[in-house]
Amino acid sequence: MEEMILILDFGSQYTQLIARRLRELNVYCEIHPYTNIPKIEENVIGVILSGSPYSVRSEEAPNPDLSQIKGKLPLLGVCYGAQFLAHSNGGLVTPSETREYGRANLNFINQENELVKGMTTGSQVWMSHGDTIKELPDNFEIITSTGDVAVAGYKVANEKTYGIQFHPEVYHSTEGALLLENFVVGICGSQQNWTPNAFVESTVEELQQKIGDEKVILGLSGGVDSTVAAMLLHKAIGKRLHCIFVDNGLLRKNEFTEVLKNYEHLGLNVKGVNASELFYSALAGLTDPEEKRKAIGKVFVDVFDEESKKVEGASWLAQGTIYPDVIESISTGGPSQTIKSHHNVGGLPDYMKLKVVEPLRALFKDEVRRVGKSLGLNDSLLGRHPFPGPGLAIRILGDITAEKVRILQEVDHIFIQGLKNNGLYDDVWQAGVILLPVQSVGVMGDERTYENAVALRAVSSTDGMTADWCHLPYDFLAKVSNDIINKVKGINRVTYDISSKPPATIEWE
Repeated sequence: MEEMILILDFGSQYTQLIARRLRELNVYCEIHPYTNIPKIEENVIGVILSGSPYSVRSEEAPNPDLSQIKGKLPLLGVCYGAQFLAHSNGGLVTPSETREYGRANLNFINQENELVKGMTTGSQVWMSHGDTIKELPDNFEIITSTGDVAVAGYKVANEKTYGIQFHPEVYHSTEGALLLENFVVGICGSQQNWTPNAFVESTVEELQQKIGDEKVILGLSGGVDSTVAAMLLHKAIGKRLHCIFVDNGLLRKNEFTEVLKNYEHLGLNVKGVNASELFYSALAGLTDPEEKRKAIGKVFVDVFDEESKKVEGASWLAQGTIYPDVIESISTGGPSQTIKSHHNVGGLPDYMKLKVVEPLRALFKDEVRRVGKSLGLNDSLLGRHPFPGPGLAIRILGDITAEKVRILQEVDHIFIQGLKNNGLYDDVWQAGVILLPVQSVGVMGDERTYENAVALRAVSSTDGMTADWCHLPYDFLAKVSNDIINKVKGINRVTYDISSKPPATIEWE
């Protein structure tokens, strides 16, 4: 079994970043809600407790049973995790006398301690807590401090148990990666063998064992995730993989034909299915984003159910689910909230007799790209921007009509082609256009118009969990805006979205 660091999530906004940093160290890890601690298997080499919006002094505070972990495995508490370990072992946690948010500097570091070894005095760290550890239990010893926080870090005597009040996973903690490496490599003994090549090798072997000599159906979207999933399955089972690319009527302009053409050279067994009218009918009159997502998901399932019956002996449905989909679709049971539902997470209805296989379920987006590169996929395909599963349906605010889709396809085409023609496409993580349910007054020639507004969206990101809006050149935005208004009838106003995630999301719905 693959060695693993277990991360218990108490609802911190930074939990996913802990996982990202460990993966960057080629260390495999999984996030699990504190309410559902998995059985500790032999492959678990260490445990990290995340932060939390709660105070340990609150009645609703997370209070997990760590009896199978503490003192038996290396354990690192981060922020709330550190306060919980101190509080639950007889220490005193009180409200901070001064606000402890933002940058701080370590003015004491015990260089003899294996967790903070190699860190430099004055090292910048990132604090984010309203409570502080005032008194440690008798067998806890301070290993690092700041000017305002005496107990910035501690170790439990005769145990590989540690706690830190700051967040090493955020970039503001300049030596945070070193601390995490000290923990997972130096203390937990990780072999750092979580690499793209190793993932391909182990996943292909696992797929062969799981699927046997049965057939698999996979829904291709043209995006990176489904393509990499397809190539892994193709490597494992060859022609027994039957790919289906569905035109849901919500794709980008000309995407259906272009994607089918792109797949020709990959040797995949692909069938195109035009189901646009089924999707439009299911979406008629729906305006709520969740209702639209669920309606689209249901039609996808129905289409796959019908198509699967045409493939004799098909018993598996493959999906391109990736780790952020999984994380955002579960709740820790209180501290964090489900942000959105994903139609490709959570299984299938009982009437559909296919089993589900998800080759990429453990990967973040940038890891999917690295695996794709390991599989020999070209950069133009791997560099494609993410595109939402529900397609343009969640970029049209309000109800969906074929005419609205046509208008948005034209606007989106001008924007994306503009990015490509101006050498900006690869500098952007994801770009698209939102059709707003807003009409505004305009003037064209001598005539007064009353037409729709659109919002352009372009963000930079590593894995989509956080994102910043892109500072695209003003001249470029001016040219794109002019082209859209002149060439797309029905649009007379173009805006640019300058919101980051968080607090906003990348998509508007």
